[in-house]
Amino acid sequence: MVSSKTEDQGQFIMIDGESLTMEDVIKVAREGWKITLAPSVYSRVKKARTVVEQIISEKKVVYGINTGFGELSKTVISSNELDRLQLNLVRSHSAGFGDPLPEEIVRAMMLLRINCLARGHSGVRPETLNLLVEALNKNFIPFIPEKGSLGASGDLAPLAHMALALIGEGYVIRDGKKYPSGKALQEIGLNALTLQPKEGLALINGTQAMAALGILALKDVENLIYHAEIALSMTLEALNGIINAFSPKVFQVRRHLGSMESAKTIRLLLSGSKRIRTITSEQDAYTLRCSPQVHGAIRDAWRHVHSVLEIEINSVTDNPLIFPASSEQEEDETISAGNFHGEPVALALDYLALGIAELGNISERRIERLVNPHLSGLAPFLIKNSGLNSGFMIAHYTAAALTSQNRQLAIPASVDNIPVSANKEDHVSMGMNSALRLRTMIGNLRAVVGIELAAAAQALDLQEVDPTTLASATRRVYQVIRKEIPFIEEDVVMHDIIEKMSKLLERGSLLRVVHDHVIPIKIKRGKGKSFV
Repeated sequence: MVSSKTEDQGQFIMIDGESLTMEDVIKVAREGWKITLAPSVYSRVKKARTVVEQIISEKKVVYGINTGFGELSKTVISSNELDRLQLNLVRSHSAGFGDPLPEEIVRAMMLLRINCLARGHSGVRPETLNLLVEALNKNFIPFIPEKGSLGASGDLAPLAHMALALIGEGYVIRDGKKYPSGKALQEIGLNALTLQPKEGLALINGTQAMAALGILALKDVENLIYHAEIALSMTLEALNGIINAFSPKVFQVRRHLGSMESAKTIRLLLSGSKRIRTITSEQDAYTLRCSPQVHGAIRDAWRHVHSVLEIEINSVTDNPLIFPASSEQEEDETISAGNFHGEPVALALDYLALGIAELGNISERRIERLVNPHLSGLAPFLIKNSGLNSGFMIAHYTAAALTSQNRQLAIPASVDNIPVSANKEDHVSMGMNSALRLRTMIGNLRAVVGIELAAAAQALDLQEVDPTTLASATRRVYQVIRKEIPFIEEDVVMHDIIEKMSKLLERGSLLRVVHDHVIPIKIKRGKGKSFV
């Protein structure tokens, strides 16, 4: 069981290999929490290591322990070269390219690899696992290029760069720059790892890079779903939207959980508003009226991806797997299989990418309804003296460009396949590619939703709306926005507006003011768990 505790040295999470949650990963990756291993971990790890040592002493031929790798698996390696085999593996597989993964991703990767090894099916020594724990707790951040993984056999290149730093080769990231890992280890009081049989393979074979990216992206998307519903609520008020379509009766006869959650959130956000209408003789456009159905489908996609990732981060994903005998009637078993294949994660992250793209699609269309005078009845492009001023015209262009890029990036990566290793590894997941584009897509979406919020606030001010007529929630959001950006009387540099709004969303300020002062945005998602 994973438990949180506070010690003099900081906040700790106990790792047992089976109970890690998404929130635990966020705490370690972004908030600097440290970890400690549950006592039960050591007995499991020792048992698996004993199996490896027995295989070596009995000179059995077992893949990954005393053979080559991939297409070279038929090559048997002599006993006196087994340590060298693991060292060569890490060096040769450290073949990544591109910019380094951000610190938060690397910390998440290290945590997930520790959690995997803690299950006791990988064959590492306890001291190797301890070194990885100490390195994470001392914020030792290996330099890991973001590109090079096919997502099967796992994330080989990214994890190899992690292992490379642990053996005192390669680099870490310090103050944004590459720094020799050997020096870094000495400076934090750790000895470089000397790899023994099976350990190099155990460190590099798994899905922890794509899973780390996916977990942090999932948290960001969760926040953006709520930001998008806040933006929608303000847009509804700016356009005197019709509330009928959000009635709980509508969603009770279809019963998709995400749509029910979305509609309930919007009703709460708009509670008490005098700017929305209850009317049966008209209908709003789909981007307003159908928003719970669209946002709700994205919530359901989020929920599915969450379930996949929470399984994955508590899984053993390397190869071969070691199963120590659990009784005298059983024998130790080493099985070479395919748990490293990233297809479950790749498909899930492709699904999440579709949700991100759709959330941007519908937000961009709402921006159009705000800035288009033929649709809104307001001043063209939300600016006085339009013609001399262009107002939100090009801000909408930016939203359209970012939305278009997200559509392009949402093309599934998992349907691609390039066989490698002399066709031994003839189907790969491309899961890392599924994961990497999410950061760009999230940044784009954050800007699009920020533009909608800024445009909605501008539309309210153009109409000289009394803030007291707004819902309690949206009024507080409006006030926070106006602390960041003023009403635009005449043209300004819109880049600055977009940048400020994007950072406002990234900080979560709007979610806090809504949650703390208006409504507890914690809609149930089954089994007593909250969506947030």
